[in-house]
Order: sequence, then C-alpha cells, then structure tokens
Amino acid sequence: MNARNALLIAAVAGLSSLGVADAMGAKEGMEPCFGIARAGMNDCAANGHSCAGKAAADGDKREWILVPKGTCEKIVGGSLKPQG
Repeated sequence: MNARNALLIAAVAGLSSLGVADAMGAKEGMEPCFGIARAGMNDCAANGHSCAGKAAADGDKREWILVPKGTCEKIVGGSLKPQG
C-alpha cells in the first residue's frame, strides 16, 4: 500500500467515525431537539430515511437537529423526544 492509499483510507475512516458520532448525537454540549427542523435541514436519520437533509416538512415532530444542551425545550415546538 502506498502513502496516498493509506492517507485516503485514514480520511475515509475518520469521516465514517464522525458520521457515527453525529448519528448518535454525541457532540459534546449538544443534544437532539425534535420538532424544530426545517424541511431539508434535519441532522440525521428519522421518519424512514437514513440521511441528514431529508426532512420533508418544517416542524415534523419526528425530525431533529442538534442544539446546545438546555435550549431545546426553550424553543417553541422543541422536544427532547420524538412525538407522534
């Protein structure tokens, strides 16, 4: 394996691990907030899709975005758990 291939493999592995952390809501100081994502602006899987940016409607109670801890329930429509 040459150095270029090793670098490419390391980069892909790093991005993959970031995706897993994001999917788990593991960013320090952040928490998932349901019901406030705009269409196409959700952070991760929900509602039968597996990707960020796939929310079909504004304010869907099963879609979420990450927000600073302690702020979700201060936002109109925000919930720490999916609804519906």
